[in-house]
Amino acid sequence: MLRLHAGDPMTARPGLVGDVRSIAVLRANAIGDYLLALPAIEAIERAYPEAAITLLGTPWHAEFLSGRPGPVDDVVALPPISGVSTSEPGYPVPDETCAELREREFDLAVQIHGGGRFSNPFLRSLGPRVTAGLRSPDAEELDRWVPYTYFQHETLRFLQVAELVGGLAERLEPRVAVTGRDRAELAESFGEPPSGLVALHPGATDPRRRWPVERFAEVADRLGRPVAVTGNSAEKDLVEATIAAMRGRGYPVIPVVGTLTLGGLAALYERCDVVVANDTGPRHLAAAVGTPTVAVYWCGNLINAGPLTRTAHRPLVSWTTRCPSCGVSGVDVVAERCEHDGTWVADVSVDDVTEQAEDLLKEYGNG
Repeated sequence: MLRLHAGDPMTARPGLVGDVRSIAVLRANAIGDYLLALPAIEAIERAYPEAAITLLGTPWHAEFLSGRPGPVDDVVALPPISGVSTSEPGYPVPDETCAELREREFDLAVQIHGGGRFSNPFLRSLGPRVTAGLRSPDAEELDRWVPYTYFQHETLRFLQVAELVGGLAERLEPRVAVTGRDRAELAESFGEPPSGLVALHPGATDPRRRWPVERFAEVADRLGRPVAVTGNSAEKDLVEATIAAMRGRGYPVIPVVGTLTLGGLAALYERCDVVVANDTGPRHLAAAVGTPTVAVYWCGNLINAGPLTRTAHRPLVSWTTRCPSCGVSGVDVVAERCEHDGTWVADVSVDDVTEQAEDLLKEYGNG
């Protein structure tokens, strides 16, 4: 559904806004969320090659994107704002933030952040000439909008928004450049990674998305290659448990826990032959630097965030639709989340994950 403001200047290409020099894009969450939105941001850049694109993000965006080739020209790291840059309640929009952003006089502001209950009023408060984005039934309208429905792939959802303003899609899967700074950080921390390296990432923000660590360990044992086990500082126990469960140990094992920035992690994944992971941001990062991936997905998450291609990316799908502990539905979007944090993806087998990893290693592996 295309909603056009009556006064929008249009050109021959449907949706294109005239005389755009500055564009704000709101996407203020985690690394996987940013990467899912990257094809849409690139589509907007292609439509407005002379305009400067400002990402309204968070501090990690500013650090990660600084000096990195891509469609974003600069980043405004937003303070905590409930429903915009944090999920925590109690953080209103600071007046000074709105004032500073209004001074930039954005010609176009694009919301590819969510349903818009909080983000659409925030975007409108910045005073852009034209707004575009997503809208759930309880959200304010923007000048141009498409309906937000939960079960839709995020990348395709955001490309619909880009299309509202004349965005031209070039690719569906995101790509991220690895810089010399990233590679230097990896070399300083770990030296030269061994040939034939495989990475395991047993963590995930939502514990229900975590495949058991013993199964990651068994995959490593079966592959028999050098292994890096990655995780952030909060995932140290998962990394240690994965390594402890490995039986073969006839191969080098490198724990990588909170020691690399996202850029350094990108450089590590670039050196891997395959990454085996849960549905999590590092899986998206590995794919974005061109590394084949095998990932364990819960079925609902696969719809929204799975890889869109299958040549180098192999998702293994859990079809569990109810909590294994209490039976509450996971596919009812209005159901309350139950209190249980047990895995929902235990029905994915080690055999299936290993088979896909071995297939990718035959095609892409160097070790």
